[in-house]
Amino acid sequence: MSPRSASVNEELRRRSKERLLQAAVELVGEHGYEATTLGAIADRAGSARGLVSYYFPGKRQLVQSAVHRLMHRTLEEALEREPRTDEGAERMARAIDAILGLARERPVLMRQHMAGLLQAEVGFVPCPEQRRLAELLRDTVARHGSRDVDRDYPMLRALLMGAVFAALVPGVPMPVPVLRAELFKRYRLAWELGVPPDAAAPGGTSCDTDLSRFFATGVSGRPLPQDPAGRTAQSK
Repeated sequence: MSPRSASVNEELRRRSKERLLQAAVELVGEHGYEATTLGAIADRAGSARGLVSYYFPGKRQLVQSAVHRLMHRTLEEALEREPRTDEGAERMARAIDAILGLARERPVLMRQHMAGLLQAEVGFVPCPEQRRLAELLRDTVARHGSRDVDRDYPMLRALLMGAVFAALVPGVPMPVPVLRAELFKRYRLAWELGVPPDAAAPGGTSCDTDLSRFFATGVSGRPLPQDPAGRTAQSK
């Protein structure tokens, strides 16, 4: 049997990592952070347990990466949904609604994510998923008319994080429409932009239990590449 090509091995590694990210989001959303073990994540992903530590230093880093993936793909869907627009106010409204929507629709997952960010031993972990989220938010700020994106992007990030935190505080959560109104006021956005709370949610903004479209695991993504003999990685 001939060895796999480098491209097939690379694709297998990518798919394996994607399955771990998806499994982490699903299990933490279902059971919470403490009840979710690395072993359970590996089992859900159908991966060897040693692969978790190969890709991620620990559970907190894995969960942060997984949630940042969910956040940036949710944001990307909201920004690019039809009718597509380059209008800065509409894109800012969509961005705000996308992030607040995650707080409303996935409270367990987002609460655990916020708690992890506040832990001193881990804190905020830069990763490719977080960097993509930052790129989208920076672009949103720029399109909204910012003359100093380096100043205004961190403020938008802080305001969104604060709104998510306020929406999820146990016992005293603030209503999402109230938080939305404050953010819309700050950015001078008309209430009817984005997805108002009483409007039907278009594609990319509603809670969907099937997260496979956010994680290219081979279930609904492109086929696995073939080696020079014409065999896919799964057939070996």
